[in-house]
Amino acid sequence: MDSASRPRYYSRFYSRRALRILPAYYLLIVVLVLLGRTSFVTQRTSWAFAGLSVVYLSNITPLLGVPRDYAPLWSLAVEEHFYLVWPAGVRMLKRGGLVIVAILICAIEPILRAFSVARGGLWGGPYTWLSADGLALGALLALFARSIRGSRANALKLAGLSVLVGILALAASLAVLRFVSISLRATGVNYVVLSLLAVVLWLGTGSYRRLVLRILAFYGFISYGLYLIHALIFSLYNNVSVRFVPAFYVGHSFRKCLLRLLIVLIIATTVAYASRVTFEEFFLRRKNKLEKQRAIPQPAQCTEPLLPT
Repeated sequence: MDSASRPRYYSRFYSRRALRILPAYYLLIVVLVLLGRTSFVTQRTSWAFAGLSVVYLSNITPLLGVPRDYAPLWSLAVEEHFYLVWPAGVRMLKRGGLVIVAILICAIEPILRAFSVARGGLWGGPYTWLSADGLALGALLALFARSIRGSRANALKLAGLSVLVGILALAASLAVLRFVSISLRATGVNYVVLSLLAVVLWLGTGSYRRLVLRILAFYGFISYGLYLIHALIFSLYNNVSVRFVPAFYVGHSFRKCLLRLLIVLIIATTVAYASRVTFEEFFLRRKNKLEKQRAIPQPAQCTEPLLPT
């Protein structure tokens, strides 16, 4: 949005996204394939799933009869589809048009999800065309934060309204038919999360800004790598504990479950940080070189932005 009117909009956007996303993503796919050929993990990543994941189609593998061998990749496929479509909308439409499109997506998606479940399909989790309202809500939040209405007071009002809509959707899901109920639950979760994000914006632009931004800045710094590997670390923990350290195997123990969560969090955070400052940083330096070569000026400040600069 901040660079929509600048030269080389598409090439700049996609080159930056490619250098940020693809190296770590493809490295993970290689690791999954190799680990699946060892005894450290019980889940084997098939060549079919790996091949579909390479072209970001891991979210539609159920339609093709291919098992989804590594669950986190479905949402990355949805994210990539978002990157293929939404930048064109940002470039071609005015902000009012973007708002209308995003609102229409938010209104249509629950209906599509309910229809899918009624026909015996999935609730919509892996499929881009059934989970786009979460993306649309994020886009609306970005539009709000860059508008003249994007004040802290309005952010708090937005948080209250969003959580109310989420609670009403979740409450309504208890009194309707199953296929509608499942769709409403997904809708309710989306709006509750939007409310949480609005609260974080409110906290991060006030007197607690330094504390909030320090915590979020660190996890934002490693968030991509952390999301990529967290499920793999859980799987490795389970397999290693069963084979070599039975005392740490969770079983039905809540305490051991909490211990596993703590250990996995520490290991996953450490690995994600190491990846970010070494492997990923190598490619991110290429991104900085591209910026210098193109000599594109920094985006101008928006009017009364809520987001910290």
